[in-house]
Amino acid sequence: MAGVLDQVRAHLRAHFAAVGADSEPDSASVTFLGVERIEVLRFGPDERPGLEGVMHYVSLGCSRHPMGDPSAVAADPLHGPRAEVVVSLRNTAPTPGIARTVALLAATPAVDGVVLLPDALIDLGSALWAPRPGHAPLSALLLGASDIADLALAEPMDPVQFLTATPISANEAAWMRLKGVDELRRIWEQDGTDIRDPARV
Repeated sequence: MAGVLDQVRAHLRAHFAAVGADSEPDSASVTFLGVERIEVLRFGPDERPGLEGVMHYVSLGCSRHPMGDPSAVAADPLHGPRAEVVVSLRNTAPTPGIARTVALLAATPAVDGVVLLPDALIDLGSALWAPRPGHAPLSALLLGASDIADLALAEPMDPVQFLTATPISANEAAWMRLKGVDELRRIWEQDGTDIRDPARV
């Protein structure tokens, strides 16, 4: 399905060019045992009001195959949701290893049979990048809708959806499990939390 990834890459280039990030993205290639290669493209820095300096890390490879029921006897090569993930971060603290984290998230459908959907909480079980001394690590990701339009593919394939992946702490993940995703987002808004700031906790 190399054609799908070529279309996704072109779609992403067009989206970010339209918002001012028209240079060729940096790219990192990540492989995991038993999983096809996943690229992570870095677009930015963003110049839009409120997003100044934000870098966008986007997976390229998750949408290669549709996400489906891991218990199915045979995988359906055409039908089923497809997605890529976007992590958007300000340059307020070093985030070594972020490309591997994005790739690991994008690999979860192939590795664990997870279907990536808005409002899903994905706990990777370890810090998303090396935490600063005295700061709690961000260790999970909350998925949501992004401003990147879905990419329509040839019938009968489902379109590719682009999901934001917001890094959150273990405390925030516990709060979400207890109170729900809407309440967590309400608290962020109430407190003026900049969820793109990697140094926010």
